[in-house]
Amino acid sequence: MTASVDALLFDFGGVLVHWDGIEPLVSLAGGRLTAEQARLFWLRSDWVRRFETGRCTASEFGLGVVEELSLRVRPDQFVAAFESWDKGPFPGAVELMESLGPRARLMCLSNNNVLHWNRPALQPLIRCFRRCYVSFQTGLMKPDPEAFQFVLRDSELPPDRILFFDDNPECVHAAKQIGMRAYEARGLHMVREALDPLGLLP
Repeated sequence: MTASVDALLFDFGGVLVHWDGIEPLVSLAGGRLTAEQARLFWLRSDWVRRFETGRCTASEFGLGVVEELSLRVRPDQFVAAFESWDKGPFPGAVELMESLGPRARLMCLSNNNVLHWNRPALQPLIRCFRRCYVSFQTGLMKPDPEAFQFVLRDSELPPDRILFFDDNPECVHAAKQIGMRAYEARGLHMVREALDPLGLLP
């Protein structure tokens, strides 16, 4: 690790994992959502928040989203599509995390759910992390400040010793607000661009 970094805190979807939930949602909505509206849906929808904080079942989530967006699919069809939008780790993601593990404490902070988190393709990546703060387990969801404060309490690290990576600017802003060093990163190349000047890359 470097003299100024104790931990690397990663979002999963869009940063280390290929999450393809924006354009397919635009398509399912029949073009009634823009790509930006679809992106914000995953942060702001009450039904997404219920599901990704463990407060409803997948069936309830599917029914709720279909009704909220007036989708012309059955709830079970939506849930099956939603589950398929997690494509697994980006090529090289596991290897990058394995190379970083000896250099800093690896932690993840992910808005996630039981369907995606338990997929077999994700397990090699999950095993790279010392601590995983996952919304459906903690009941806390980014960009709410409480999600970041939970990490600080549990890790017992000062915020300025943590580097955080997320693909949503709202989450990056929230992390900065509590003192973390945060970077917007969409894919591994942007993670590497941030880490290279710090001497953290092998």
